[in-house]
Amino acid sequence: MTCLQAALDAGADAVYLGVEDLNMRQAATTNFTRASLPEASERCRTAGVKIYLTLNTLLFEADLANVEALLQFAKPYVDAVIVADWAAIVLCQKLAVPFHVSTQMSCANTAAAKFLKQQGAARVVLARECTLEEVKSIAANSGIEIETFVHGAICVAVAGRCLLSHEAYGFSGSRGECHQPCRRKYYVREERQGDHADAEFIVTPHTVFSARDLCSITFIDQLMEAGITSFKIEGRGRNPEYVRGVVTAYRAAVDAVLGGVFTPQLAQSLEKDCAKVYHREFGHGLFHGRPGQDQLTDEELNLATTRKMHVGVVAKYYQKAAMVEITIQNNPISMGDTISIHGPTSGVVDLTVDSMRREQEHLQRAERGGWVTLPCAQRVRINDQVYRIDQVAAQAT
Repeated sequence: MTCLQAALDAGADAVYLGVEDLNMRQAATTNFTRASLPEASERCRTAGVKIYLTLNTLLFEADLANVEALLQFAKPYVDAVIVADWAAIVLCQKLAVPFHVSTQMSCANTAAAKFLKQQGAARVVLARECTLEEVKSIAANSGIEIETFVHGAICVAVAGRCLLSHEAYGFSGSRGECHQPCRRKYYVREERQGDHADAEFIVTPHTVFSARDLCSITFIDQLMEAGITSFKIEGRGRNPEYVRGVVTAYRAAVDAVLGGVFTPQLAQSLEKDCAKVYHREFGHGLFHGRPGQDQLTDEELNLATTRKMHVGVVAKYYQKAAMVEITIQNNPISMGDTISIHGPTSGVVDLTVDSMRREQEHLQRAERGGWVTLPCAQRVRINDQVYRIDQVAAQAT
């Protein structure tokens, strides 16, 4: 719910979310439930934002009754369902539930997009393997709304159809449980015996497996010109500051293009904003060409230029005075620090510490075990988590 609120506050036009199982975010530590979906829907509709349910995994025979029950339950609360299995399409047709076709279905041409429209699809999320010219052609000739991913992790397999996690660990990427073995290094040793049979080497992600994260913000104007209806930001398992930071940046980019003020300088600045939060090495995906070595990364680590350090929790919020009282449980805060307050109702609230007080005493630093009050214009709630945001030197360019 914190991520949802962060997306709404940052200016998203729509959000997509999973409810319990049968979606590609089953590995998320906390997913939405049937109990929390009505509140999520109410928040979105109050904000004028559309809400899409992801039902985008491979479905087995035993899943069908659960799928139908979930669709019946969710129908009043969502604007559309994102599907990847023909059984889900059949059930959406039966129940008159609007649906979008997931990138997991690998739609990559006009003929396929037209056929999916004939089946009742309102939108197609194209395969990530499409080039910009192919996207432009499909958008112009298919007669259906086109959505593309513009930011986030990229799977080395075709539209996420990978068996590696299933074979290695028994957790299927096609069922939303990928453990990402592609992101790791491997030691390979020859088993054949005899002379000249002792070959061994390290296979790094850069060699074969690990794709760079997609970042399209520097050419978002070209994507808008291509006729794409909706830009999708990948957020599976991401934290609230990722959602807030990346959505804010793309909202600013889209608005700048519409306002005629999008420049290379602004694009570079917004790309740096995206780099503050979790990411691997950035690339441009396949919009500008087929795979090559420059689409892969040898970096396993998070390259975010900021990191969050847990400070404590909100103890009180004084609405008339616009002040927050924070209990310092872990890391201290000092004048000039940037802090970020996260909560399921508050979303993500960032502020710079320019004044700190404890009763009548003005402080320069607040240590663990104490408490402090400081100005906070946006309302936050008791027990919201408080973090200090530290700068980290860039690890890669």
